[in-house]
Amino acid sequence: MALKVFDLQCDHSHVFEGWFGSHEDYDAQQARGLVTCPVCGSASITKRLSAPRLNVAHLHAPAAQPSVPAGASDAEKMAALQAAVMRQVRALVRSTENVGPRFAEEARRIHEGDADDRPIRGTATPEERESLAEDGIEVMAVPDFLDDERLQ
Repeated sequence: MALKVFDLQCDHSHVFEGWFGSHEDYDAQQARGLVTCPVCGSASITKRLSAPRLNVAHLHAPAAQPSVPAGASDAEKMAALQAAVMRQVRALVRSTENVGPRFAEEARRIHEGDADDRPIRGTATPEERESLAEDGIEVMAVPDFLDDERLQ
């Protein structure tokens, strides 16, 4: 599946990429409040002007990532850095166990020593995240587009 990659910006001027199946997919997720800033969590997001790009790397055999040429523009360097960070974050997300809607319960069990200590991901309501934070359990919201399982 080819993904559309959009440059997005929140109302706090954080710029980030969003990966979607289509323009319609972006519009539908935006309308449901599912597109949020990975830095601050704001749901007030706008698309920035950008050259169209498709994420079709999965259609090609894996190749070594070329380094950025010495004479590359700042935009090219930033794009290469962003791509490298996104690869690392996606690999990190893939290395976690998806506990789904039991996230808050399982995070609390791990914190209290009632479950094996391991990296997990899942879904939690804002109230559940706030309750976890009040109990000293640090969690981080991860945008859906970083979870390969949700894209399948």
